[in-house]
Amino acid sequence: MATELHGKVGIVTGGTSGIGRDAAVLFAKAGAKVVVADRREAEGKETIGLVRAAGGDGLFVKTDVSQAADVHALVQKTVEKFGRLDVAFNNAGIEGSFVPIVEEAEEVWDRTIDINLKGIWLCLKYEIQQMLKQGGGGAIVNMASVAGLMGFPGAATYCASKHGVVGLTKAAALENARNGIRVNVVCPAVIETPMVERTFSEPEIRKYLLGLHPIGRFGMPMEIAEAVVWMCSDRASFMTGQSLVLDGGFLAGPNPPA
Repeated sequence: MATELHGKVGIVTGGTSGIGRDAAVLFAKAGAKVVVADRREAEGKETIGLVRAAGGDGLFVKTDVSQAADVHALVQKTVEKFGRLDVAFNNAGIEGSFVPIVEEAEEVWDRTIDINLKGIWLCLKYEIQQMLKQGGGGAIVNMASVAGLMGFPGAATYCASKHGVVGLTKAAALENARNGIRVNVVCPAVIETPMVERTFSEPEIRKYLLGLHPIGRFGMPMEIAEAVVWMCSDRASFMTGQSLVLDGGFLAGPNPPA
C-alpha cells in the first residue's frame, strides 16, 4: 500500500466523511497528493488534517459537483497546486428521499439526479479533459451502489441516478481506453456511513436491511476505500468499464420483497 500511488495526484469528491474521507486518507498513505472536494468546508479541512497526519499533502476545494463552474475550478486548482491530475474518486452523492414514485417531489428528483448523476458526468468531463491534455493516462473510479444494478421499491430516484452512473462509466471507459485512461465504478451495499445512519435510523429498518446481507453485517467505509485505491493503482491496470460489487452477498440472494 505504501507506494501504490507514489507521485500521483488525486481528487476525492464527497471527501468530508465516510467512504470519501477514508479514501482520501488511504490515497495519502499510498503516496498520492490529495485534493478533497465537498460543499462542507469545516469537515473538508478536517479531512485534510487527517491526510497530513497520515504523512501526505492535500488541499480542500469547496465544490458543488452539480455546478459546472465549480467542477472546472476544482480541476484547475488541482493542477495549479500540484501540476497534474492522475487519479480521481468521484464519490459525492446524496440519498434523496425514499418514497414511492407517485409521492416523489420533482425538486427532490432534480436535486438527486443533479448531484448523483450530473455531478459524476461533470467530474468525468473535466477530469478526462485534463488527463488528455497531459498526454493521456489515468484512473477514475465512480461511486454507484447495488442500487445501480437492481431495483428497490421506494427508491426509484436513487436507483435511477446510480444506474446512470454505471452506464456513464461504461461509455467513458470505452471512449478513453486507447488513451490509457481507465474508468470503473464501485457498487457497495449498505455501508456504515453518516448518510446511512441518517437515512436508516429506525431500528426495524436497520434490522430489515441487515437481513439482506448474508455476511451478517453492514460494510465499513475503509473496506470500500481499500478497493478504490486498488482500482486506481497499476495493480488494476487491465480493469476498465467494470462494476466492482462490494455487498456482503446482497446481490447473491433474492431481491428484497416489495
